[in-house]
Amino acid sequence: MSQSKISREGSLEAPTRHPIDWQSPAFYDSAALNQELERVFDICHGCRRCVSLCDAFPTLFDLVDESDTMEVDGVDKADYMKVADQCYLCDLCYMTKCPYVPPHEWNVDFPHLMLRAKAVHFQQTGASWRDLTLTSTDRVGALASIPLIDVTVNAMNANAGFRNVLEKSLGVHHEAPLPKYHSKTLRKRVAPLRQSLSPLQINGTTGKVALFATCYGNYNSPELGEDLFRVYQHNDIHIEMVPREKCCGMPKMELGDLESVARARDFNIPLLARLVDEGFDLIAPIPSCVLMFKQELPLLFPDDADVAKVRAAFFDPFEYLWLRHREGGLKLDFTQGLGDISYQVACHLRVQNIGLKTRDVLSLVPGTQVHAIERCSGHDGTYAVRTETRDKSVKIARPVVRKVEQQQADHFASDCPMAATHIAHLSAGVDHAEHPISLLRKAYGI
Repeated sequence: MSQSKISREGSLEAPTRHPIDWQSPAFYDSAALNQELERVFDICHGCRRCVSLCDAFPTLFDLVDESDTMEVDGVDKADYMKVADQCYLCDLCYMTKCPYVPPHEWNVDFPHLMLRAKAVHFQQTGASWRDLTLTSTDRVGALASIPLIDVTVNAMNANAGFRNVLEKSLGVHHEAPLPKYHSKTLRKRVAPLRQSLSPLQINGTTGKVALFATCYGNYNSPELGEDLFRVYQHNDIHIEMVPREKCCGMPKMELGDLESVARARDFNIPLLARLVDEGFDLIAPIPSCVLMFKQELPLLFPDDADVAKVRAAFFDPFEYLWLRHREGGLKLDFTQGLGDISYQVACHLRVQNIGLKTRDVLSLVPGTQVHAIERCSGHDGTYAVRTETRDKSVKIARPVVRKVEQQQADHFASDCPMAATHIAHLSAGVDHAEHPISLLRKAYGI
C-alpha cells in the first residue's frame, strides 16, 4: 500500500529544515532522485492540499490523473521535470500547507526536492542562453547601466516592435514588464547621504547597519535604497553600503546552478562576516536576497561559520525597524497619513517567519490602514517573463489583482518591487506600484 493511502496525521511541531547535501555525488544520482520524486509525489497525490499554491501541483496531479493507473506509478519518469519546471522555490508549500514536513517521519521537503531536480537537470543538460542571461543579474545590470546604454536599453524594452523580436528570438514574453536600468545607480546616489551617527543598541539590534544593495536595488530601483537610507538616518540608525557585492545567488539557485551560488558565497560572505565583526547588522531591500542569507545559504553551507555569522546578523528592513520600535527606538513624528494601502505580502517575506512587520510599522502612521494580501504574485524574477510560463504567472496573480481592484486603496505596495510591478501591470485600477519604505519616507515628510 502506498504511503499516501495510509491514514497518518501531519506533524503539529514547527517545521525544521535539513541541510542540503548538494556537494555529495549521491545528490546527483538520477535513479535515487527519481525514487525520491516518486515517493514524495505519491504523498502529494494523496494529500493535494497545495493545489492552489502554484502550477507545480496541478501539473503533477494532471500527470497522475491522466496516467493509465491514475497513480504516481503510471507517470513516465521523463515527465517528472515538468513538475520541477513549475516550482519557483517560494517555499509556501513547506511553510504554510504541507503537514508532512520534518520532523514528521515522511520528511517531505518539496521545494528542496525540486531544487535537487533542477540541479541534476542543470548538471546534465545545462541551461538555455536566455536563462543563463536572465539569471546573471549583476552582469546584465553592470552592462545595461552604463551611461547612454541605459537609455538605449530602456527605450528598446519599451518598444513594441523590439519586444516582438525579443520574444521570437529569446523567449521573453512581449507583454511582460521589464525593469528599467539606471546609470545613476544606488551606489552613486547614496554617497552624499552618508553621515556618522553614534549607534544605539536596542532590542538585539546594534543601530549600525550595512546595506546589501542587491542587483535590483542597485541597478533597477535605486530610489528604493535612497528612501531606505533616509528613513534609517531619520531614526538615528547609522547606515552604510556594503563596500562591494555580487548577486546573492538566488537567481542561479532557482536555475539549479549551485556552483554559481557557491562562487557568489565565496565573494559575499567574507565581506559580510567582516562587517558583522565590526559591529554591523545587515539588511537588504529585496525579500528574496534576505531569505538567501537567512535560510538558503546556511542550508547549502551548514558547516561554514561565517555563513552562520551572517545569517544571525541579517534582517528584513521592516523587521529591523519593528524590533527597535518595541523598545521605543522608532520615531513617530509622522507629518502625513497614507490613507488606505493595498499591500501584497511577498512570498519570500512570508516564509521568513517574522510576521507582517511591514504592515505593523506602516500601521503606526496615523490615518493609515494597511490591507494585507497574503497571496503569491506569480512573478519570481523570470517565471513571469519567460514565454512558456507567462500565462501561468498571470493566472496565479489574478486573485491578487482582483483583491487590489476591490480594495481601491490610495496606494498599492509590495516589499518585492518585481511582484509589485507585475501586479500593477495586470491591474486596471493601479497606476503605479510603490514600495513600503518609500511610503514610510513620505509619511515622515523627509
